[in-house]
Amino acid sequence: MKRVIACLLIFGAGCASAAEFSGNVTYTTDYRFRGISQGDRSQALQGGFDIEFENGAYLGTWASNVTFSGAAIEVDYYGGYAWDINEDVAADVGLLWYNYPEDDAVDLDGIGDRDLDFVEIYGSLSFMDATVGLAYSPDYFYETDSYIYLYGDYSYAINDDWSLDFHYGLNLFDDEEIGADFGIGRCSAFAANGECLRGTEDSYADWSIGVSTSRYGLDFGLQYIDTDLDDKDCFGNTQLCDATAVISVSKSL
Repeated sequence: MKRVIACLLIFGAGCASAAEFSGNVTYTTDYRFRGISQGDRSQALQGGFDIEFENGAYLGTWASNVTFSGAAIEVDYYGGYAWDINEDVAADVGLLWYNYPEDDAVDLDGIGDRDLDFVEIYGSLSFMDATVGLAYSPDYFYETDSYIYLYGDYSYAINDDWSLDFHYGLNLFDDEEIGADFGIGRCSAFAANGECLRGTEDSYADWSIGVSTSRYGLDFGLQYIDTDLDDKDCFGNTQLCDATAVISVSKSL
């Protein structure tokens, strides 16, 4: 109902007849966001809904269970515009809000209450089977100031049934101290209020390689996911950034 209301407010009373509605549900053995486990390396159930309009505009929402949120859920809301520049190149720009219900003020590290929610502006260009993109947040997760994510994806069709999928991403924070506040690297000097004065990492890379196929109306995927962070540089010596194999099964609705 909220999606229909948004449709009417933004695109007018005739938008429903010109819109295409779709949904999806996914089971995955680990919800990895930019290489980092969001569920303490445990299973996740995910799903979402989208509205696409004839002019290229779209609205959507998506949700997954997580372990660090008191509400144990992440709900994302997004909207944007996708179009073909020419026969070979397509573009996509939009705005995405990551929402963690009931977690407007959380203290994860003893420094003080901070908001987990954040907003990103994103854009991408696709050429044949390759995509390059950028996402920017003026105040990233847990109020860790500005953040930039650069990434590239490539999908190679092995045959009519199987594809080989590659991903590489670079996560950029303002400085080493902000990186330590987020949870990467280590802090060697602290202020009186507990904030980091000297950190060791202001960026990290994530990557994956996987295979995917469709059978019986379902989409199956197997990915090997890793980062360049050691345990000692990952959220206080955890295994959330370790290499892992992730299996997923999805159904389009």
